[in-house]
Amino acid sequence: MVRSIRLIGRLAWARRGAAAAEFALVLPVLLTVFFGIVKFGIALNHNLALTDGVRAGSRQLAIARSSNTAWTDTKARFAAATPLLTQASVVLTLSVNGAACTSDSDCKTKLSTAAGQPAAVTATYPCDLVIMGVDFAPACRLSSQTAEGVE
Repeated sequence: MVRSIRLIGRLAWARRGAAAAEFALVLPVLLTVFFGIVKFGIALNHNLALTDGVRAGSRQLAIARSSNTAWTDTKARFAAATPLLTQASVVLTLSVNGAACTSDSDCKTKLSTAAGQPAAVTATYPCDLVIMGVDFAPACRLSSQTAEGVE
């Protein structure tokens, strides 16, 4: 009887390191899942910010028919609505009635005769889904577009 109790004690002692070994095997998977959830949440937050910035910018462009600085004001409104985005990484495109608007004078000319026509703002932003050194979406770009009728 004493011998079997000692044997059980030795077996229990031998299993003490098994939990640590199993944890060491499972930890990288758990960390990858955790950081993946965090990175995906950040990407969704950036997408929401991008959508809100495009909405604010298109509204600004739609009401800027008599403005001399419609292009500058629209870009400033977009930047104000997206403070968490790196503005240097944003590709912002403005258009009035389907024609690109690339400067203040260009926008003024196009907006002056575009009452009721669509004023659109499109933005793209890179998303970062690098998790533990692995890029899970190397070509990932967030994109949003909104159009409003010129007033």
